[in-house]
Amino acid sequence: MKKQRSAPRGVIVFCICIFLLTAVPAQAGEFSVTLLDANGGAAGDGVVSLTPKDASNSFAQEPLAEAVMDQMDKEFVPYVLPVRTGTRVLFPNSDNIRHHVYSFSKPKMMELKLYSKEETNAVVFDKPGVVVLGCNIHDWMVGYIYVADTPYFAKSDAEGNAVVPVLPPGSYEMQVWHPRLKGKPVSQDVEIPATGTVTREIRLPLKKKRNIKRHRRNNYKTY
Repeated sequence: MKKQRSAPRGVIVFCICIFLLTAVPAQAGEFSVTLLDANGGAAGDGVVSLTPKDASNSFAQEPLAEAVMDQMDKEFVPYVLPVRTGTRVLFPNSDNIRHHVYSFSKPKMMELKLYSKEETNAVVFDKPGVVVLGCNIHDWMVGYIYVADTPYFAKSDAEGNAVVPVLPPGSYEMQVWHPRLKGKPVSQDVEIPATGTVTREIRLPLKKKRNIKRHRRNNYKTY
């Protein structure tokens, strides 16, 4: 049998370069935002999303990766989980006790009855909006799933910074949501250039943080 000859190294490198060029838009900008509270403190766990205002600037329907909302040390982890509409979210239980997850939110009413560490449930979030999660066993447990009807979104880190990369140039409607926000999400128009980064600093009217330790201390349910 004749030994098959492999492609020359130069051809392989050329093909890789062509793939990279086609995988990333030829023109793409970036949006960077810093979220702060009224006093100038960092507002972590906020979600910023950008929706194209021009219908012709549609986004590709790429396969959606699964997301995970875990339960660890009697808390939802992460506290805020942003996903795109249609995402399948897994609900494992990493605790050595049982949990009973539920939501009465209109975008996704759900109930995952008592289940233990060996089990994992899954739910598809097919409508945009904010889904508030709770646990029927542990009253202090609260988590949020922000379902965005756009692929262009990001969550702010502990310093309040969030970056939405690889944005096609054009006009966008930006919305900022936070679990402690007073009133409706903040909305602004944003123009994304063909190259470069657009930066914004946004101050949010936020409610006071919940005293989780007090809630846990006053709740005797440990099973």
